[in-house]
Amino acid sequence: MEPIFTYTTTDKAARYEQFMQDFLPYIADEHEEVSVLANTTAALRQAFGWFWIGFYLVRGEHLVLGPFQGDVACYRIGKGRGVCGTAWENACTQVVPDVEAFPGHIACSGSSRSEIVVPLMDRSGVVRGVLDIDSDTLDTFDDTDRHYLEMLCQELCKAIYM
Repeated sequence: MEPIFTYTTTDKAARYEQFMQDFLPYIADEHEEVSVLANTTAALRQAFGWFWIGFYLVRGEHLVLGPFQGDVACYRIGKGRGVCGTAWENACTQVVPDVEAFPGHIACSGSSRSEIVVPLMDRSGVVRGVLDIDSDTLDTFDDTDRHYLEMLCQELCKAIYM
């Protein structure tokens, strides 16, 4: 039976803890990049209901759209461009309370108001892609999101890049 990632708690950390407990075993024996990332976006959407959740994968000099849940998105993003390109270039999570205030923000959707982008780094520290999550409300993401989404991305990288 497939897990259902719906939770009643409104405590953000508790919801992440339950999500990690339920989701990590689900990907433990799967190593196919597209499959793992596709189910990750679906599970995050079920658990948290964000506006847009997806992955951009490093392909040469660009981040290229990978598995996602949400509205149609940009196909390619250059290194250092927008929130995703900045996370890739700096190999560092970007938490953006208001996308309109982020210099060079790439507006794939006019409904996006806040964003978090977490790099996917392999064992040698090379960024292989980014997890991009958009909210249609301002100031959605904080250090709790950063902590758990970075932990999730580390586990994803162990499953598919190690």
